[in-house]
Amino acid sequence: MLLEGGNAKINKPGVPTASVVIVTYNAAATLQTCLDSIYSQTYPAIEIVVIDGASTDGTVAILQANNNLIHYWRSEPDAGIYDAMNKSIKYLTGHWVYFLGADDELFKGFSGLAQELKQPDTVYYGRVISEGIPTFPVSAYAFAKIGICHQAMIYPKSVFEKHRFDTRYNISADYALNIQLFQSAEYHFEFKDYLVANFNDTGVSSLNTDTAFEQDRSAMVYKYFGLKIWLRFLFWRLKNRLKSKNH
Repeated sequence: MLLEGGNAKINKPGVPTASVVIVTYNAAATLQTCLDSIYSQTYPAIEIVVIDGASTDGTVAILQANNNLIHYWRSEPDAGIYDAMNKSIKYLTGHWVYFLGADDELFKGFSGLAQELKQPDTVYYGRVISEGIPTFPVSAYAFAKIGICHQAMIYPKSVFEKHRFDTRYNISADYALNIQLFQSAEYHFEFKDYLVANFNDTGVSSLNTDTAFEQDRSAMVYKYFGLKIWLRFLFWRLKNRLKSKNH
Protein backbone atom coordinates (compact mmCIF):
# COMPACT_ATOMS: atom_id res chain seq x y z
CA MET A 1 0.00 0.00 0.00
CA LEU A 2 1.27 3.47 -0.91
CA LEU A 3 1.09 6.29 1.63
CA GLU A 4 2.39 9.75 0.80
CA GLY A 5 2.35 13.32 1.98
CA GLY A 6 4.35 16.50 2.47
CA ASN A 7 3.31 20.15 2.30
CA ALA A 8 6.48 22.20 2.83
CA LYS A 9 7.36 24.66 0.05
CA ILE A 10 10.56 26.62 -0.51
CA ASN A 11 10.07 30.30 -1.31
CA LYS A 12 13.55 31.81 -1.34
CA PRO A 13 14.08 33.44 -4.76
CA GLY A 14 17.72 33.55 -5.74
CA VAL A 15 18.82 31.00 -3.12
CA PRO A 16 19.74 27.56 -4.54
CA THR A 17 17.64 24.86 -2.90
CA ALA A 18 19.41 21.91 -1.25
CA SER A 19 17.34 18.74 -1.32
CA VAL A 20 18.00 16.46 1.66
CA VAL A 21 16.95 12.86 0.98
CA ILE A 22 16.34 10.43 3.84
CA VAL A 23 15.73 6.75 3.13
CA THR A 24 13.97 4.96 5.97
CA TYR A 25 12.86 1.53 7.07
CA ASN A 26 11.66 1.03 10.64
CA ALA A 27 13.55 4.15 11.71
CA ALA A 28 11.17 5.41 14.39
CA ALA A 29 13.87 5.34 17.09
CA THR A 30 16.06 7.92 15.32
CA LEU A 31 14.05 9.69 12.61
CA GLN A 32 12.72 12.61 14.65
CA THR A 33 16.20 13.47 15.93
CA CYS A 34 17.47 13.34 12.35
CA LEU A 35 14.68 15.63 11.16
CA ASP A 36 15.23 18.04 14.03
CA SER A 37 18.89 18.36 13.03
CA ILE A 38 17.72 19.52 9.59
CA TYR A 39 15.18 21.96 11.01
CA SER A 40 17.94 23.56 13.09
CA GLN A 41 19.97 24.54 10.03
CA THR A 42 20.45 28.21 9.16
CA TYR A 43 20.65 27.69 5.41
CA PRO A 44 17.31 29.12 4.24
CA ALA A 45 16.42 26.80 1.35
CA ILE A 46 16.37 23.14 2.37
CA GLU A 47 13.70 20.74 1.17
CA ILE A 48 13.29 17.33 2.77
CA VAL A 49 12.28 14.22 0.83
CA VAL A 50 11.78 10.93 2.69
CA ILE A 51 11.40 7.58 0.93
CA ASP A 52 10.22 4.89 3.33
CA GLY A 53 10.20 1.18 2.61
CA ALA A 54 6.79 0.38 4.15
CA SER A 55 7.89 0.63 7.78
CA THR A 56 5.79 -1.05 10.45
CA ASP A 57 7.25 0.53 13.60
CA GLY A 58 5.83 4.05 13.77
CA THR A 59 8.04 5.69 11.15
CA VAL A 60 5.00 6.65 9.08
CA ALA A 61 3.35 8.27 12.09
CA ILE A 62 6.45 10.44 12.52
CA LEU A 63 6.31 11.43 8.85
CA GLN A 64 2.64 12.33 9.21
CA ALA A 65 3.39 14.40 12.32
CA ASN A 66 6.07 16.31 10.36
CA ASN A 67 3.96 16.64 7.22
CA ASN A 68 4.08 20.44 7.08
CA LEU A 69 7.88 20.52 7.35
CA ILE A 70 8.63 17.84 4.75
CA HIS A 71 8.47 18.64 1.04
CA TYR A 72 7.49 15.10 0.06
CA TRP A 73 7.38 11.65 1.64
CA ARG A 74 6.11 8.29 0.51
CA SER A 75 5.93 4.86 2.09
CA GLU A 76 5.75 1.68 0.02
CA PRO A 77 7.79 -1.51 -0.42
CA ASP A 78 11.10 -1.08 -2.24
CA ALA A 79 14.08 -3.16 -3.31
CA GLY A 80 16.56 -1.71 -0.86
CA ILE A 81 18.46 1.45 0.04
CA TYR A 82 19.62 2.41 -3.44
CA ASP A 83 16.32 1.61 -5.10
CA ALA A 84 14.76 4.08 -2.65
CA MET A 85 17.47 6.67 -3.30
CA ASN A 86 16.94 6.34 -7.04
CA LYS A 87 13.19 6.65 -6.50
CA SER A 88 13.68 9.93 -4.64
CA ILE A 89 15.19 11.75 -7.62
CA LYS A 90 11.94 12.53 -9.42
CA TYR A 91 10.53 14.28 -6.33
CA LEU A 92 13.43 16.70 -5.90
CA THR A 93 13.07 20.32 -6.93
CA GLY A 94 16.43 21.46 -5.56
CA HIS A 95 19.60 22.48 -7.34
CA TRP A 96 21.73 20.31 -5.04
CA VAL A 97 21.22 16.84 -3.55
CA TYR A 98 22.35 15.43 -0.22
CA PHE A 99 21.66 11.94 1.18
CA LEU A 100 21.33 11.55 4.95
CA GLY A 101 20.77 8.38 6.93
CA ALA A 102 17.78 8.29 9.27
CA ASP A 103 20.20 7.46 12.10
CA ASP A 104 22.57 10.32 11.24
CA GLU A 105 22.44 13.95 12.36
CA LEU A 106 23.40 17.17 10.61
CA PHE A 107 25.74 19.63 12.27
CA LYS A 108 25.67 23.39 11.72
CA GLY A 109 28.49 22.90 9.22
CA PHE A 110 25.97 21.61 6.70
CA SER A 111 24.64 25.15 6.33
CA GLY A 112 28.19 26.43 5.95
CA LEU A 113 28.90 23.94 3.19
CA ALA A 114 25.57 24.75 1.51
CA GLN A 115 26.62 28.40 1.32
CA GLU A 116 29.67 27.33 -0.69
CA LEU A 117 27.67 25.65 -3.47
CA LYS A 118 28.61 27.70 -6.51
CA GLN A 119 29.81 25.61 -9.44
CA PRO A 120 27.32 23.21 -11.08
CA ASP A 121 30.10 20.87 -12.23
CA THR A 122 31.44 20.37 -8.70
CA VAL A 123 30.68 17.76 -6.06
CA TYR A 124 31.38 19.49 -2.75
CA TYR A 125 32.35 17.58 0.37
CA GLY A 126 33.28 18.34 3.94
CA ARG A 127 33.99 16.28 7.03
CA VAL A 128 31.81 13.93 9.04
CA ILE A 129 32.34 12.29 12.41
CA SER A 130 32.92 8.59 11.74
CA GLU A 131 33.98 6.16 14.44
CA GLY A 132 34.31 9.13 16.76
CA ILE A 133 36.78 11.15 14.68
CA PRO A 134 36.48 13.63 11.80
CA THR A 135 37.16 12.39 8.28
CA PHE A 136 39.69 14.15 6.06
CA PRO A 137 40.09 15.35 2.46
CA VAL A 138 41.30 12.62 0.11
CA SER A 139 43.81 12.23 -2.68
CA ALA A 140 42.98 10.12 -5.73
CA TYR A 141 44.79 7.15 -4.16
CA ALA A 142 43.02 7.57 -0.81
CA PHE A 143 39.73 7.81 -2.65
CA ALA A 144 40.44 4.53 -4.47
CA LYS A 145 41.12 2.87 -1.10
CA ILE A 146 38.37 4.27 1.10
CA GLY A 147 36.19 6.67 -0.89
CA ILE A 148 34.28 9.54 0.69
CA CYS A 149 31.43 9.04 3.13
CA HIS A 150 28.31 10.08 1.22
CA GLN A 151 27.02 11.98 4.26
CA ALA A 152 29.93 14.37 3.64
CA MET A 153 28.94 15.12 0.03
CA ILE A 154 26.52 17.45 -1.74
CA TYR A 155 25.95 16.65 -5.41
CA PRO A 156 24.77 18.98 -8.16
CA LYS A 157 21.32 17.83 -9.27
CA SER A 158 22.67 17.34 -12.81
CA VAL A 159 24.53 14.21 -11.62
CA PHE A 160 21.19 12.45 -11.27
CA GLU A 161 19.91 13.67 -14.60
CA LYS A 162 22.63 11.44 -16.09
CA HIS A 163 23.28 8.73 -13.50
CA ARG A 164 21.55 6.44 -11.03
CA PHE A 165 22.86 4.24 -8.23
CA ASP A 166 23.60 0.72 -9.44
CA THR A 167 21.28 -1.48 -7.40
CA ARG A 168 23.45 -4.55 -8.00
CA TYR A 169 25.53 -3.11 -5.16
CA ASN A 170 23.38 -3.29 -2.04
CA ILE A 171 25.76 -1.39 0.26
CA SER A 172 28.36 0.43 -1.84
CA ALA A 173 26.43 1.80 -4.85
CA ASP A 174 27.27 5.36 -3.78
CA TYR A 175 30.99 4.47 -3.78
CA ALA A 176 30.63 2.89 -7.22
CA LEU A 177 29.00 6.05 -8.60
CA ASN A 178 31.58 8.29 -6.97
CA ILE A 179 34.42 6.30 -8.53
CA GLN A 180 32.99 7.19 -11.93
CA LEU A 181 32.51 10.84 -11.03
CA PHE A 182 35.81 11.43 -9.21
CA GLN A 183 37.97 11.09 -12.31
CA SER A 184 35.41 12.14 -14.92
CA ALA A 185 35.72 15.10 -17.25
CA GLU A 186 32.18 16.19 -16.30
CA TYR A 187 32.67 16.77 -12.57
CA HIS A 188 35.35 17.43 -10.04
CA PHE A 189 35.37 17.09 -6.25
CA GLU A 190 36.15 20.03 -3.99
CA PHE A 191 36.75 19.83 -0.25
CA LYS A 192 35.47 22.56 2.07
CA ASP A 193 36.45 22.38 5.72
CA TYR A 194 33.05 22.12 7.40
CA LEU A 195 31.95 19.45 9.84
CA VAL A 196 28.73 18.36 8.12
CA ALA A 197 27.23 15.41 9.98
CA ASN A 198 27.55 12.71 12.56
CA PHE A 199 27.65 9.44 10.63
CA ASN A 200 26.27 6.42 12.49
CA ASP A 201 28.97 3.81 11.95
CA THR A 202 26.85 0.98 13.35
CA GLY A 203 24.48 0.87 10.37
CA VAL A 204 24.15 -1.68 7.57
CA SER A 205 26.89 -0.20 5.39
CA SER A 206 29.45 -0.19 8.20
CA LEU A 207 28.84 -3.70 9.50
CA ASN A 208 28.56 -5.63 6.23
CA THR A 209 30.53 -6.20 3.05
CA ASP A 210 29.14 -5.56 -0.42
CA THR A 211 30.45 -8.72 -2.10
CA ALA A 212 29.35 -7.76 -5.61
CA PHE A 213 31.06 -4.39 -5.35
CA GLU A 214 34.27 -5.85 -3.96
CA GLN A 215 34.38 -8.28 -6.89
CA ASP A 216 34.13 -5.39 -9.35
CA ARG A 217 36.09 -2.78 -7.44
CA SER A 218 39.58 -3.58 -8.74
CA ALA A 219 38.44 -3.29 -12.36
CA MET A 220 36.73 0.02 -11.57
CA VAL A 221 39.89 1.43 -10.00
CA TYR A 222 41.93 0.38 -13.02
CA LYS A 223 39.42 1.86 -15.48
CA TYR A 224 38.95 5.22 -13.78
CA PHE A 225 42.26 5.77 -11.94
CA GLY A 226 44.87 4.17 -14.19
CA LEU A 227 47.71 1.71 -13.77
CA LYS A 228 49.78 3.47 -11.09
CA ILE A 229 46.97 3.92 -8.57
CA TRP A 230 45.55 0.49 -9.43
CA LEU A 231 48.87 -1.20 -8.54
CA ARG A 232 49.07 0.71 -5.26
CA PHE A 233 45.46 -0.26 -4.56
CA LEU A 234 46.20 -3.96 -5.18
CA PHE A 235 49.19 -3.85 -2.84
CA TRP A 236 47.11 -2.12 -0.13
CA ARG A 237 44.33 -4.67 -0.47
CA LEU A 238 46.76 -7.58 -0.31
CA LYS A 239 48.29 -6.21 2.90
CA ASN A 240 44.83 -5.88 4.44
CA ARG A 241 43.92 -9.44 3.50
CA LEU A 242 47.15 -10.82 4.95
CA LYS A 243 46.59 -8.81 8.14
CA SER A 244 43.06 -10.20 8.45
CA LYS A 245 44.29 -13.78 8.10
CA ASN A 246 46.82 -13.26 10.86
CA HIS A 247 44.19 -12.08 13.38
